[in-house]
Amino acid sequence: MSDPNVYLTTAIAYANNKPGLHTLYEVVAADAIARWHRMVGDEVRFLTGTDEFSVNIAARAAEEGIEPKSFVDRNVALFERSEALLGIAPDRFIRTTDPDHQLAAQEMVRRSHAAGDIYLGTYEGWYCPNEGFRAEGDVITEGSATICPNHPGVPLQWLKERNWFFRLSAYSERLEAWLTQEPSPVQPEFRRNEMLGFIRQGLEDFSISREGATWGIPFPIRADGSSAVDAAGNGDPTAGTIYVWYDALINYLTGAGFPADPEGRPWWPADLHIIGKDINRFHSVFWPAMLWSAGLEAPRRIWVHGWLLVGGERMSKSRGNFLDPDDAVRALGADGARFVALREVPFDRDAEVSWSSIIRRYNADLANDFGNLVNRSTAMAFRAFGGEVPPPRPAVDSPLAAAWGPTRARAERAMDGLLLHEWLGALWEFVGEANRFVDSERPWELAKSATSGDAIAATQLRDVLGDLLEACRLIALYAAPAMPASASRVWSLLGHDWPYDAKGHGGPLLSALGAWGALAPAGRIGEPTPLFPRLDVEEQVDGDAP
Repeated sequence: MSDPNVYLTTAIAYANNKPGLHTLYEVVAADAIARWHRMVGDEVRFLTGTDEFSVNIAARAAEEGIEPKSFVDRNVALFERSEALLGIAPDRFIRTTDPDHQLAAQEMVRRSHAAGDIYLGTYEGWYCPNEGFRAEGDVITEGSATICPNHPGVPLQWLKERNWFFRLSAYSERLEAWLTQEPSPVQPEFRRNEMLGFIRQGLEDFSISREGATWGIPFPIRADGSSAVDAAGNGDPTAGTIYVWYDALINYLTGAGFPADPEGRPWWPADLHIIGKDINRFHSVFWPAMLWSAGLEAPRRIWVHGWLLVGGERMSKSRGNFLDPDDAVRALGADGARFVALREVPFDRDAEVSWSSIIRRYNADLANDFGNLVNRSTAMAFRAFGGEVPPPRPAVDSPLAAAWGPTRARAERAMDGLLLHEWLGALWEFVGEANRFVDSERPWELAKSATSGDAIAATQLRDVLGDLLEACRLIALYAAPAMPASASRVWSLLGHDWPYDAKGHGGPLLSALGAWGALAPAGRIGEPTPLFPRLDVEEQVDGDAP
């Protein structure tokens, strides 16, 4: 991502219920990536939001006796509340019910129709209320019901409709060439290979409209090719609505400013789509073809993460095995919940998680390792120097400085490769290095000797504590995208003003601040207070688990 304009997005979530931690996991990750790029000095546009036009949502609203818009308004408020609690700060929270999104979706239909890629046909097959039509080989049986593997507990409907179709089959060769670029735009590589296998089995055209549906974006073209939308933007009910997945994908263009700018400039093409593995084919096969049909560029990079698993099963609200993000924030704090999600779950594959594993990770990495390092370093310096901040030794003289150079490089490479767990893993290896430095240098003994008049011990104490405080500064700086409020607190404890705003804008470039000894002597050390209070595992698991 060398362009100083960085546009990154998450998948948009169905607004059919309150979000689970598994739903917001990728949003936390995207927020951390966005913050990193702002700290690097890039101009960032970070988009997330909600998908609101599924048939299932209309059915749920009808069951409650309310209008679909009232139903989604209520649930979107739950998403926005949980994201705010987690410190997620998008540049836009998009809703597919937004007026500009309706314009964008209809313009995409018109462009593809003009290109000859949209035609009328009849579809017969299984229909998932949450996802759309499913191929017969992509469904499973539960008892007497046929269901979508991505939406357990939601029976499929067998439908036969006259619909508009998108000519996906015309793009097989171009898609294969696009996917086999080096580096591939779809990553990790094994996810790219899955899509190549899908394409090589033969691509089928897919439906992009629903007949007779009223909850959705009006389809803008009648069967005779005339406009189905009047001057006020109202649709002709006989033309139907735009298929939910076709509409949902277009949110990324809407968020870039399309069609007010016909090419979505300056943000399009997107630099990074972050999505789950269950929707890979929609983003890595359907979406590029839709864009090319409309005369637009494909996204530069699509990152496909795995699922959070519980007992080998996908975490989901319908299975009842999900973790509540609000519970996580209550137990761990916003930064603790963010950190643990990104550290505990590898960003490139599935991972087993549980409430107890989350609490243990928090205690091990934050309460015991980093929190303890900051607390004892600042406490010892506060006692030894009356609040004065001792400077670190020059890099050539400091063992911790020697360890920081490779750590910094590894963390930056991992972030560039979107391996967020390795980014934090590299930093926490350095946390371990700093804690071992404390144990080997034994500054409490140096303090006793210094108090007794040992000038050599006093000099050594100043050097050791100066190095430790600098290590704390650098760890907090590089981990700030995961735990922004805690990073600011650490810097305040060390007598430094945090130079970035609430989203990571405005400060000196990360590269300038990330060098050992980069800052001039600070103010005074603040009163040491625990950053991450230790939690009782059994109490949290038994008393607060969702």
